[in-house]
Amino acid sequence: MDFSEDQINRYSRHILLPEVGGKGQKKLANARIFLVGAGGLGSPAALYLAAAGIGTIGLIDSDVVDLSNLQRQILHHTPDVNRPKVTSAKEKILALNPDVNVEVYEDRLTSRNALELISQYDVIIDGVDNFPAKFLMNDACFFAKKPLIHGGILRFDGRVFTIIPGQSACFRCIFKEPPAPGLVATCQEAGIIGVVAGIIGMTQATEALKLILGIGEPLTNRILDFNAQTTTFREIRTKQNPKCQLCGPKPTITELIDYEQEACQLQPPAGISVS
Repeated sequence: MDFSEDQINRYSRHILLPEVGGKGQKKLANARIFLVGAGGLGSPAALYLAAAGIGTIGLIDSDVVDLSNLQRQILHHTPDVNRPKVTSAKEKILALNPDVNVEVYEDRLTSRNALELISQYDVIIDGVDNFPAKFLMNDACFFAKKPLIHGGILRFDGRVFTIIPGQSACFRCIFKEPPAPGLVATCQEAGIIGVVAGIIGMTQATEALKLILGIGEPLTNRILDFNAQTTTFREIRTKQNPKCQLCGPKPTITELIDYEQEACQLQPPAGISVS
């Protein structure tokens, strides 16, 4: 594809980078990224991916905008309250960059539709607020061989890591199965400082751009943990678990599972050394 003069001007700061250039910008324009969730993490990720010139952004979310969302979900504005999040999100993305093709699904990701949807995209971004959906995404991305960028937030803490199926630790290598309902506090119960969603969502967008461009070092086999109270990051090294039920040599999980959903949880990874 050839860029118009306006597009060259829009993406000029990318094109100036030797690691991107015109060829890299064309890679972004041809890329398809799927955001599961148009909330706290999906909002900043979607805006920065749209601004970067990603050709197609897919969004799935079954929820409507609530007033309590506006403290952190920057895709949505006060007049959007009670509107579908995907509708609000598409409007904001196109207002920022009309070059982007936005595909929306006003639905919840389930074992029924996960493989079909995920298979259509190059990179998947985890913007959901519950463990069952995170496990479902992890499993579907493994079966579809699609990179997944995990994100989680709670209180003043956030976490990001990238999963490349067959090459790096998957979500189940670290967390065997979802915690029992009620075991881990939710954002509704424990709260979340809004800016943490922005920091983690933007980091997820950065990981997606690196994967599409084939530059840098992805956050594979390492978790980036962030604490807003101390403004510190720590890196937690991980590795593939040879006993993983999904990606290990003797898998016992061979199809998608729908677990009971409980919203907005961040569970610290236990038994992992910190580097």
